[in-house]
Amino acid sequence: MLKPVLGRGLGALLGGSPALKPAPAPASPAADSGARQAPADNRERVLRVTLDRVQPCELQPRKDFSEESLSELADSIREQGIVQPLIVRQKGNGYELIAGERRWRAAQIAGLVEIPIIVREADDRAVLELALIENLQRENLNPLEEALGYSQLINQFQLTQEQAATKVGKSRVAVTNAIRLLKLPDPIRDHLRTGRVSVGHAKVILGLSSTADQLMASERIVAHGWSVRQTEEFVTHLQQQAAASTSSKTPATPVPSRDLHVVDVENKLKERFGTKVNLRYRAGKGSIEIRFFSDDELERVLQVAGISPE
Repeated sequence: MLKPVLGRGLGALLGGSPALKPAPAPASPAADSGARQAPADNRERVLRVTLDRVQPCELQPRKDFSEESLSELADSIREQGIVQPLIVRQKGNGYELIAGERRWRAAQIAGLVEIPIIVREADDRAVLELALIENLQRENLNPLEEALGYSQLINQFQLTQEQAATKVGKSRVAVTNAIRLLKLPDPIRDHLRTGRVSVGHAKVILGLSSTADQLMASERIVAHGWSVRQTEEFVTHLQQQAAASTSSKTPATPVPSRDLHVVDVENKLKERFGTKVNLRYRAGKGSIEIRFFSDDELERVLQVAGISPE
């Protein structure tokens, strides 16, 4: 069942609301030689048109389509046909999709020549709003697609975050948090898009001001399968370290230079253990500090050192 708030927008698209009206019917069969009318219900006409007359819409927020899912849908279409018509708007001599791109792609795989459509009148804002609503209701958008959809709605049509949230039936906080994801570096956005990094992880990473630290945190998540809690601990450690470094710096006190040989050995230890290492050395004495941020990472460090944890 559609959510009450979202239902207003999607209902306008699929019927039962005057917000989007069916496009005027052609004056005669000659006016639309590539389309033929299927049996219609009492509300609107369902046309059958050749597949090549329908094109995807650039405003569609969903960009990633699972090949496996499309293949399964294509098999179903071969057996049962397309049960739910695609929603389109007139564009030139053809049609542009408003809703149903997944069915349109699967129909191509299935080798269909014709597809059923319902023609609506809609401007760009209505198309984007309704495409967002349809995908959000069916949870078809990945977090980056959702964030980009909100951003496009806000920027292209000069809406506030509050207005955009109202139109798609979300809270303003949800829209704000989604848009913040667009501030992440591209590699982390790729991890988020593919699911290697979750939204929970991403929110924690955004607490780091340094891009280098954000990238390091994301790589640790991917490499070691960290939970959000483990990521929070790591981020807190980096934040405390940065704060301590800032407070300890005084312009009047020059930072003593380190012995290049000590620095070289420290870097080799970092590469060896794959984590932060501090080497302190003076006159033949000193210490080596190896950092770890989870039990799994400790076990890995021990294995690198040739020590059995048991």
